[in-house]
Amino acid sequence: MRIPLRDTAVVTAGVLAPFAAALALTPLRTSVTHTDLALLLVVVVVAVSALGNRFAGALAALSAAAWFDFFHTVPYRSFHIQDRADVETAVLLLAVGLIVSQLAAYGRTMKRAAVTDATHLERLHGTTRLTRSSASSDEVLRRVRQELVEVLELRSCRFEYGTLIGRPPRLDPDGTVKVDGWIWDLEQQGWPDGEIELRALAHGRYQGRFLLTPGPAAYRRPRIPPGRRRPGGPGRGRAGRGRGRRGPGTVKDERTASVPPARGGVADWRLARWR
Repeated sequence: MRIPLRDTAVVTAGVLAPFAAALALTPLRTSVTHTDLALLLVVVVVAVSALGNRFAGALAALSAAAWFDFFHTVPYRSFHIQDRADVETAVLLLAVGLIVSQLAAYGRTMKRAAVTDATHLERLHGTTRLTRSSASSDEVLRRVRQELVEVLELRSCRFEYGTLIGRPPRLDPDGTVKVDGWIWDLEQQGWPDGEIELRALAHGRYQGRFLLTPGPAAYRRPRIPPGRRRPGGPGRGRAGRGRGRRGPGTVKDERTASVPPARGGVADWRLARWR
């Protein structure tokens, strides 16, 4: 497995940046208190965490504590500490560094989630404006299928008018997926096999359904062995029965939209109900 260059760079920075900072602060160790030196090293840890990831931030915290001990506590250039106050400072440096590194990574994750949610909301508003315009139903369906394919990174999406046929896995408006009435664990199992239906309602009345075909990347998550699947609770489901099959029947209309296979996982499970 090839490690991305950026991940390699931030991990390297997590090791070397605290070392370089501690070495650069060596001339000040007799004129600046150890507490102030530790705070300066915390700044380095925060910088690495903000630019890197959780692992790089934790590595930077460990590196900062180690090099603080090596360069700034008696005996110098040794990992042995004699003064109890220096031991406490080093331990606090490690603890604070680990905490702020995780907080920085969490804040970066929340920022990405906010940007993603804003993008999805704008997509929804665009579709809503289209439905309120004089556009034909075919144009609205085409737009909705395109948005579903892009947001959920699907291989294809098609819409069926008419009555329900068969019992395929169902994606509810709140983002949960149900297979034979049981909640499917998306985080652990990815999408269920086969097509997933998303029912389309207008003023509380059934109009048809979108049939979603996930891309190959959606099946990369590990499957839970059948003996360990348990019903009940959020995110758990009786997922062993697989997909439903559509029985014979007549469908009034069927339209299909396809795109190349997606590269990543599912971007967001939350969907608004299309009206």
